[in-house]
Amino acid sequence: MKVYEFGNLSNPVILLLPGTCCHWKCNFGHVIDGLSLRFRVAIVSYDGFDEMEDTTYVSMLDETEKIESYINKNYGGKIYAAYGCSLGGSFVALLINRQKIHITHGIIGSSDMDQMPKWLAKVVTAVLAPVIYPLITGKGGFVKKLVDRKTERHPEDAEYRQKFMDMMGMGKMNLSFISIESVKNQFCTDLYTPVGKNIDVPGTTIHVFYAKKMGNKYLTRYKKYFAKPDIIEFDLQHEELLLDAERFVTEVTRVCM
Repeated sequence: MKVYEFGNLSNPVILLLPGTCCHWKCNFGHVIDGLSLRFRVAIVSYDGFDEMEDTTYVSMLDETEKIESYINKNYGGKIYAAYGCSLGGSFVALLINRQKIHITHGIIGSSDMDQMPKWLAKVVTAVLAPVIYPLITGKGGFVKKLVDRKTERHPEDAEYRQKFMDMMGMGKMNLSFISIESVKNQFCTDLYTPVGKNIDVPGTTIHVFYAKKMGNKYLTRYKKYFAKPDIIEFDLQHEELLLDAERFVTEVTRVCM
């Protein structure tokens, strides 16, 4: 695992945690400059998803322990804020609930917060990983055609879908260094690793960027996992807010004031 830092070292730290199978730069590169005006930006690059390392993603818990170790070593165990994109939101919840480090503002980025039994997570992973992996690494010709057909049927979502794929690095950079093992392990352990329920830690505020177009069931989940969440509703799709750099930076800065 690596952490890339940007901005003035004297600014309060905001930790950014990528989504499922996302490369750190594709996920957050467009918001670094804006966030750096106020924050010391630290972006996690997970094991198995960084071209500068020869590593394999093991599990969500293993990665969490490495993040905690980094925060304890480099920031004295405390950071001002943490934003988690999709999967990253589960990391934020887990980091807060474990209380090995302290986060003043935890921001959940329209995460689905899926949880299921380990056996079922393995079944789901066995079905979906062979579909996801070729698409991420640029070898998913058949899947790409399906995406293109969906775009043809729903042209109103074409811009969102393209930006989302760019954010994941699909077609934007060579991600062939990512192994199928890392994809399976990340996808599977996210599905079955418990992050806690009714999370409520003194001195920590949990903000949820709730994308309403994902559906009300996600709002129900947020109220299940967090005792007193600050839910900010947006009439948007999954992580659509993050795709708009200026608006995203404005909202993150606002909730952390």
